[in-house]
Amino acid sequence: MNVLGVIPARYASTRFPGKALAPIAGRPMIEHVWQRVCQSQRLSRVVVATDDQRIADCVTGFGGEALLTSPEHPSGTDRLGEVASRLPADYYVNTQGDEPLISPAAIDALVDQVLAERAEMGTLVRRLSLPGDEAVLADPNVVKAVRGDDGYALYFSRAAVPYPRRPEEARHYKHIGIYMYSHAALLRLCAASPTSVERAESLEQLRALELGLRILAVETDYDPIGVDVPEDAAAVETRLAGG
Repeated sequence: MNVLGVIPARYASTRFPGKALAPIAGRPMIEHVWQRVCQSQRLSRVVVATDDQRIADCVTGFGGEALLTSPEHPSGTDRLGEVASRLPADYYVNTQGDEPLISPAAIDALVDQVLAERAEMGTLVRRLSLPGDEAVLADPNVVKAVRGDDGYALYFSRAAVPYPRRPEEARHYKHIGIYMYSHAALLRLCAASPTSVERAESLEQLRALELGLRILAVETDYDPIGVDVPEDAAAVETRLAGG
């Protein structure tokens, strides 16, 4: 199977403009992401999809591959859809452009299980521990996933779901925003308009569920450290230095 890894990277960011180019340990953040994604053993090829020439020039400057895409895309998924229309592949893995410590092993686990299941779509989830992770479960900025016994996602929400009416039975998962799509599923998703539930929660993956796409929820121990503000970049730099 031809599996294309795509790293969406836009220049505009409300809280951290130009963060893809922010220096971390002497190198731009996007280079750290690129190098770690390229350590995956299951991706056939990796490209950075960006809307900004400065990012594209930076990527080609350190030897990466960049694809300049439209600045009009409302989301990273839509940007990925443009990539799919220009670079045919069997599957696409959409990683995060602001996770310089992204796990290659987690990417490989996702690819292996999606291909084994021949799933049309897949993503990663991490099991939450209760007691211990109550604050994470209650945080609306952390997306939670409800996972069925067959390993497929039933729902995603910013709320603490499922409601623990019987705490000993409840299984709670944090959603990890790395996705894998078949070519057909990705194009179908991008061709559809945002749905009411998607708009209510502001979660794109709910559009897929409303369209009837099945999302394999692959369990992982990987817990990402994203860069949303300049202080996050400093924290990653400390982590890289072993602090």
